[in-house]
Amino acid sequence: MTTIQERFQQGMTTEEYLLQMTQKRERLEENERTVSLAVEDLQFFAQLPHLLHVMVLTEDWCEPAIANVPVLMRLATESNKLNLRFFLRDHNPDLMSQYLKDGVYATIPTFVFFNHAFREIGRWYETPAKIKNMTHELMQELFATDPAFASVLFNTPIPQLPDAARMRMIQALKEFRIKTRELGDQEVVNEIKEIVKHGFAADT
Repeated sequence: MTTIQERFQQGMTTEEYLLQMTQKRERLEENERTVSLAVEDLQFFAQLPHLLHVMVLTEDWCEPAIANVPVLMRLATESNKLNLRFFLRDHNPDLMSQYLKDGVYATIPTFVFFNHAFREIGRWYETPAKIKNMTHELMQELFATDPAFASVLFNTPIPQLPDAARMRMIQALKEFRIKTRELGDQEVVNEIKEIVKHGFAADT
């Protein structure tokens, strides 16, 4: 039977993942290059007592992945304390089935953190809670006030929206991502720090 350590080692390194990307690689690399990390956050990760292993379940087309995976990549590069391995969700159902959000949802990106002995210490999913709440508020405002959404049911999936509403939604989300980029990056870091703190506390 394959151990989680053996399965982890089968994943792609960051370089291998980038080389196989067929969509949105330039945006991901630009996002990584422009991530702004606070000195105290870098010090926190750089001073960890041992290396952490991080399994990344993702897909090239996933917008939350393009936004948030670069933050983890920069943390790994700058701290030299995060060992990343990438797995494409749709090619690795055995792994995704083990790390479903709430035991139900095949959410990506998913970050699974392991200590030096490959004991799982925590998971991170998709988008920071604060950004998710802000996005929900944006959606509510659009559906309530924008004429393009008249008679459209709230939470209608974007591909099913009428053309005018779909274009307006895409535009609004793009503007939102630009506006909240710095906050979103910081919230990813904050939430990962909490996972790591709790994980190390459990080891002591």
